[in-house]
Amino acid sequence: MKEPLPLKDASHLYEVERRAQHAARPGFRISELQLSPTQKVPWHTHTNVSDTFYILEGEMRLFLMDPKEDVHLKPGEVYAVRPKRPHLVTNSGATSLTFLVLQGVGEYDYVPLLPR
Repeated sequence: MKEPLPLKDASHLYEVERRAQHAARPGFRISELQLSPTQKVPWHTHTNVSDTFYILEGEMRLFLMDPKEDVHLKPGEVYAVRPKRPHLVTNSGATSLTFLVLQGVGEYDYVPLLPR
């Protein structure tokens, strides 16, 4: 099976309640996302950058592969996902989830993955 090509912008692949970029410079960016209780960021990975999640409001459930892991995060908690590690972001609460994602250091891409 052919691997999906990396994308520079994946915002068209999934819906969110709100998306904002707070900072962007070569090799690093900070974005804010808000997910409703039914929304998610589908399985994906990044070639060069890590995702560091910081929860502002709500509850996140983060599924990871290589190794398999299921992480629950609440406001004020932080979790970093290394480059090339597949992950899926979901809202595990009954209200909106708002979080920052710090991405770097390196050139950003988004590699969509097929469900395993």
